[in-house]
Amino acid sequence: MPQEPQSTQPKALTGVVERIIFLNEENHYTIAEFRPDGGDGAARPEPVTIVGALPGVECGETLHLTGEWTRHSQHGAQFKVLAFKSELPASVYGIRKYLGSGLVPGIGRVYANKIVDAFGTDTFRVLSEESAKLRTVEGIGRKRAAAIKEAWEGKRTERELYIFLQTYGVSPSQCVKLVKQYGAQAKAVLTAEPYRVAREIEGIGFRTADRIAINLGFANDAPPRLDAGILFAMESLQEEGHTAFGEQRLRDYAAELLETSAALVSARIEALVASRQLARHYPPSQGTPLPGSGLVQLPVNDRAERKIAEVVSRLTRVESGLPPIKLDAAMQWAEARAGFAFHELQSSAVRSALQSKVSILTGGPGTGKTSTLRALVSILKAKGVRIHLAAPTGRAAQRLSETTGGYASTIHRLLKYDPAGGFTSNESHPLATDFLVVDEASMLDTRLASALLQAVPSRAHLLLVGDTDQLPSVGAGNVLQDMITASRAPVTRLSVIFRQTGHSGIVTTAHAINSGDASPPFVARDLAALRPASDLAFLAADSAEDCVAKVIALCTEHIPRSHPGFDPIADVQVMAPMHKGLAGVANLNLQLQAALNGSARGIKTQAGELRPGDKVIQLRNNYEKNLFNGDIGTVLSADAQSGGISAEFDGERHAFGRGEMGDLALAYAISIHKSQGSEYPVVIVPLLKAHFMMLQRNLLYTAITRGRRKVFIVGEPAAYSMAVRNSESKQRITHLREKLAAALPG
Repeated sequence: MPQEPQSTQPKALTGVVERIIFLNEENHYTIAEFRPDGGDGAARPEPVTIVGALPGVECGETLHLTGEWTRHSQHGAQFKVLAFKSELPASVYGIRKYLGSGLVPGIGRVYANKIVDAFGTDTFRVLSEESAKLRTVEGIGRKRAAAIKEAWEGKRTERELYIFLQTYGVSPSQCVKLVKQYGAQAKAVLTAEPYRVAREIEGIGFRTADRIAINLGFANDAPPRLDAGILFAMESLQEEGHTAFGEQRLRDYAAELLETSAALVSARIEALVASRQLARHYPPSQGTPLPGSGLVQLPVNDRAERKIAEVVSRLTRVESGLPPIKLDAAMQWAEARAGFAFHELQSSAVRSALQSKVSILTGGPGTGKTSTLRALVSILKAKGVRIHLAAPTGRAAQRLSETTGGYASTIHRLLKYDPAGGFTSNESHPLATDFLVVDEASMLDTRLASALLQAVPSRAHLLLVGDTDQLPSVGAGNVLQDMITASRAPVTRLSVIFRQTGHSGIVTTAHAINSGDASPPFVARDLAALRPASDLAFLAADSAEDCVAKVIALCTEHIPRSHPGFDPIADVQVMAPMHKGLAGVANLNLQLQAALNGSARGIKTQAGELRPGDKVIQLRNNYEKNLFNGDIGTVLSADAQSGGISAEFDGERHAFGRGEMGDLALAYAISIHKSQGSEYPVVIVPLLKAHFMMLQRNLLYTAITRGRRKVFIVGEPAAYSMAVRNSESKQRITHLREKLAAALPG
């Protein structure tokens, strides 16, 4: 294979697709063997590997490619396709290869050979203009000829549509989504309503739709453009965690985004409020509202917050359905069962949960949340109370079950999600429970919290348990903090450290971080200086390369030698602040895969290669498989012929077809955000000043508190201090507190 050119500028290649190695049928990401033209009668060069979204491309086609050369760590030089144009093959060899690839139903390799033998280079003209001649080919009757003609026309329409879409700046992968959504109507939809695609198709946002619309001649100040831009601005702010935003700030933000006047944006905000595409709220104490003084929300967030407030109000108004419980006797019984006396804060938390319909328990690691919950669950089970335990993630639910002795499930499983119609358990069909405990409640975003609370029966109790010092939910909202501030529910804050009588390095370091102590723990300069007895260690690294090397050395040398009870793949979780960079999630996964599972052979995917034995993470909710975003499993087998794999998640085996490969990614390393709600026996945290954009106190605190037995921080002590000093995590703007205050008068 030739060496790739050294220049990083986009290059052009023309040649023929020889073989398709991998195809993701969902997004048409393709890995193919491509033979460039020799040019000027020269001998044809050796095939090269091309990668990228190539919708509709088949073997035998001539492609004109624009892209850039890259080098894969294992597969060498590859040409990454950024754009392409295709031509139907002109040679008999190419036509035979093209038709024989199976792209046209009814034409396999045998019939392809017969048709090309009959018509030669005239084959495509016959298919398009004189399809009746197909019946002269042996074995092709009237029905088969009609089916071939119909399939050929469909394929030709699809190709013409791709050409039209790419003319207006639509990428190949976006073409796939448009055609999948609108079919033959894609051209008409795009021409008449280009901003509609931003609302209806995931992965095609306002910026893409705007570029298409401007190419089509839409005016800069056209109302459809301004409306789409304002809604896009709201969705962008939602991705930053906000469920509401100040109208004046929204106006200025959208005006800058759209490069238009604030006055035009204000007028369109009014129109969107009038058409109920935006909800607006004014401060309750304000008399005549001042222009631009309101908070603006997307209706879906407004409805979700209203439901949360309504449910909290409903629960506090209706009498408890619990049987009579003598609190003093129950606490004495629970202490005898536990074998130790509870701290007064723990007793207060149990009493509040039993006496109040809605209560909140919060506290850092080692402060006794687990003992408190175990005591509460024991009392309720002894009284025959129907109790449900839930958490946002599978690992958190498993841990909750193990520590309390009760059965716990994820919130999605508890509510029984039906892809056809949302959650089966809801306000009309509430859960059959008397008491609901929700752990890791800091992870609850507004929409999930709304769905969960609506399913709580009026006579049931609700206890939210969480650590407000952790990262907030990935989705929009700040539910736990807003509930603590405005729900008037009793809140117990556990603050006394109990774990290992205060000697746990993980616990003491976590609390030091929260108190603003920026001094890193004992720093070892190399692996030999690490203290095996300590459950938290800081291993210094001088650079990103040194950091990666030491992370790998921990996994392959130090942990197997010093802590042989830990499996370097199953029990060790590397968690990085960022995805990109040498010490980012993507590169760490490739390096750790090579170091820990390099001899296995698997199948190529868009993200790399998945091999038997690999640790993988599920990237989206898949309700049919009962798998959810963030679930971690292990690849059991890979079938190169079918392009699929089987993997085990929590003891259950699942098959993934070629079109589902985009749902999985390597999980030797994951982002700290993805770790929320989970605990791991051993955690390794790369921490460099290069991560400065993400270095915040709550990020570091979350990372360290994910470790159950051992935590290794690998990197620069200065980066640790930077993170601890940066306590100014972005404040999330919501309207939930105001709604709670209005729903709970007095």
